[in-house]
Amino acid sequence: MFTIKDLENLSGIKAHTIRIWEQRYGFLKPQRTDTNIRNYSNEELKTILNISLLNKNGFKVSKLDKMDPAEISAKIIELNTAGSVTERTINELVKLMVDLNVYAFDTVLREHIAEKGMEATVTMIIFPFLERIGLLWQTGRINPAQEHFVSNMIRQKLIVGIDNCPAIERPEKTILLFLPEGEHHEIGLLYINYLLRSRGVETIYLGANVPLKDAVFVLNLKKPDIAFMHLTTVINGQNFPEYIMEVSNCFSGTPVVVSGHLPRKYDQSELPNIHFMHSVQEVISYLSN
Repeated sequence: MFTIKDLENLSGIKAHTIRIWEQRYGFLKPQRTDTNIRNYSNEELKTILNISLLNKNGFKVSKLDKMDPAEISAKIIELNTAGSVTERTINELVKLMVDLNVYAFDTVLREHIAEKGMEATVTMIIFPFLERIGLLWQTGRINPAQEHFVSNMIRQKLIVGIDNCPAIERPEKTILLFLPEGEHHEIGLLYINYLLRSRGVETIYLGANVPLKDAVFVLNLKKPDIAFMHLTTVINGQNFPEYIMEVSNCFSGTPVVVSGHLPRKYDQSELPNIHFMHSVQEVISYLSN
């Protein structure tokens, strides 16, 4: 079951507008708790996503209320502007995530990658999709199984994209990529790995949950030009500045790019070899230079 706030976050329609639609039309009939709090089913989530998309593209809600689901689906398929197609795809992924529809979720991603390419799919579809459902993960509104399902489907696509990048015989630069110990959210790092490999940069990809001593071992053995890490949560009970100080000392003389949720709270690092990046675009610009 979803709250009215969940519907607002997923559809972009304000909660007070949803309440008005409930009063005037018949397509939403939420259950109510003993304290009169609305709860919406999976099917009602799908309905509001469809109605909101068509309403944003000029359809009156009063007319949509009189259509059956097949008619609404047909109208959605007819939408052909770039923005509406993107939102339709994101909405479709949300619905398929709710149903744990493996085949259809995979098909939507595979077809979009084949048509638009990996970079466009990640920036236009995958990241906005993950951003939209992120609040549901944080508030426990979707089951952890749904989170793992989504993450691993996207992870598989990125790995295939990386595997299809050409081999690099004489790399000019080598970049070490890893997630700190205790950090398991790998999609952002995988995407950076894909961007680098597709541009002919050699990477040493250690992946998730890497103890700092192991990253230092690789640093001393392979001597990469840059190290790249991603921080979402505080590591092993340390606060962020303490951990960054430890990284700076261990990687003395090697530039370390740090992206993720935690660095966004800080403007710049005072440590000469640490560089905070606050967006994917900033990371790409830095690594391109």
